[in-house]
Amino acid sequence: MKNNMKFLGLGLLGGMLPLGAFLLLNSSPSMNLTDSVIGGDRNSYAMKTNLGETSGMSGDFVLASENSLNSVVHVTTKVVQTNFQRDLFSEMFYGPGAGGKEFKQYGSGSGSGVIVSTDGYIVTNNHVIENASEIEVILNDNSKYTAKLIATDPSTDIAVLKIEGPSFTPIKLGNSDNLNVGEWVLAVGNPFNLTSTVTAGIVSAKARNINLLSDRTQSNVVPIESFIQTDAAVNPGNSGGALVNTKGELVGINTAIQSQTGSYAGYSFAIPVNLVQKVISDLIDFGIVQRAFLGVQIADITQEIKEKNKLPNLKGVYIAKVIDGGSSDKAGIKESEVILKIGSKEVNSVASLQEEVGKRRPGDKLSVTIRNKDNEEEIKELVLRNSEGETKLVSKTEILKNMALGATFSELTDKEKKELSLKNGVKIKSLNAGKLKSEGLTEGMIITKVNNEIILSVEQLTAKLNQGSSVVWLEIITESGQKLFKGFQI
Repeated sequence: MKNNMKFLGLGLLGGMLPLGAFLLLNSSPSMNLTDSVIGGDRNSYAMKTNLGETSGMSGDFVLASENSLNSVVHVTTKVVQTNFQRDLFSEMFYGPGAGGKEFKQYGSGSGSGVIVSTDGYIVTNNHVIENASEIEVILNDNSKYTAKLIATDPSTDIAVLKIEGPSFTPIKLGNSDNLNVGEWVLAVGNPFNLTSTVTAGIVSAKARNINLLSDRTQSNVVPIESFIQTDAAVNPGNSGGALVNTKGELVGINTAIQSQTGSYAGYSFAIPVNLVQKVISDLIDFGIVQRAFLGVQIADITQEIKEKNKLPNLKGVYIAKVIDGGSSDKAGIKESEVILKIGSKEVNSVASLQEEVGKRRPGDKLSVTIRNKDNEEEIKELVLRNSEGETKLVSKTEILKNMALGATFSELTDKEKKELSLKNGVKIKSLNAGKLKSEGLTEGMIITKVNNEIILSVEQLTAKLNQGSSVVWLEIITESGQKLFKGFQI
């Protein structure tokens, strides 16, 4: 009996040892089954080995959010388009526009923006405020301000707004050139009118060209696309918001998503802050972007271009054509050569080259490293020029003489006057976001009268439109020769 009890005791002990070891190894402070199955042991090893890194990352995200939330604003817009129905009977007795009736159409939109100065300058996307008659900005503390549109640049989809008030909280600007693929970033904005929303992701790629702006811009505007691609969730309403690094520094302005549905599907795109900074400086200082050009037609180097031109590799950007009298032509750069560097930075795509040149102004000196037809590297020094071939900057006074309410104008040629049987008038040359565009005017339209006064020159027209009259009546001739009347408040 004693022997039997002895064997029974050893058996119980042998059975309890593995059970105890199992319980010891698999025990946790919480005894809930869901804790161990859903959030427990399957991640315990990963959590232990990465504990310090995860904790630091969480802290970085909190710090980055705190440093940026008060600088990101909600931008709401109201769109009012005025249509005018003429009264031909009244016009017979009282002149053009008499007795007519106005019909207004209303719309709205929203997006995000980023405060970049203590005195209330805000950067956003051009497409956020395009066609807006009124713009309102809501800060993170829910205070509201009416915003004034300073200027826009459709080529980069950037716009600058201004609000008036006490000192505002600007975001700290980072350096997008130092941003690395794989680096963590946060998107801060107001998707779906949900204010102060932060999402996280990594930099997926740099210098992306997705042909987005070519669909949005006018025929006379050359789009510049060199986007930062991320997988941070960005949705409608995020446009114009901040892309920040883990220090909370601005590294980009969120602009677009790649989606079949219109909502986030894995990829989003932001304008690099180094390009943004140059554009907004020009818009604030001059009202337009002082854009520089290399004076070449370029292409990404494909396998076909490499083989056809017997290039040693796929590096650089191929020069398909050199524009006569342009910056590159004057510096001795030739067709079929390859641009390897702009300054000290390597360029391996049209997008990256455009970004580098886009950061500079006419008159800037630039060193360009090229590989010639003999496969030898050379450094060429050149002076950048604008689209007119000039190296000097256009003054704000000169700009204002040809610009009003978001439009630039040009004199009619004798040929245009003859074709339309006109003796006077001024043509709309280009049209950016502003009052004239929001009222439905288009490029090519001719303004012949303002408040029944005959318009004979561009300076006369811009003076009239810039003087701040409360109500303006325009007589307009379309490209087809149709006469229209448009009345609106400035």
